[in-house]
Amino acid sequence: MVAIMDWASCNAVERDSKKVSGAWLFRDSRVPVTALFENLEGGASIEDFLMWFPGVSKAQVEAVLEYTIQSLNCDRQAA
Repeated sequence: MVAIMDWASCNAVERDSKKVSGAWLFRDSRVPVTALFENLEGGASIEDFLMWFPGVSKAQVEAVLEYTIQSLNCDRQAA
């Protein structure tokens, strides 16, 4: 079963059909949330990501990661 996260519940992100093809973005930026996970998967640190994407705050990154953990824990408990 594939878990689908409801990003609308995470206040660190937003979606606007007129920005970056409607992708989920870090609020008040044009940086897709997927960029965080792609960079982490590629071996970047959170500090690297913040340096490369100055429009994103550390608090936003922490909120997205915490939301992801909570969502995954909820899915595991529901199974």
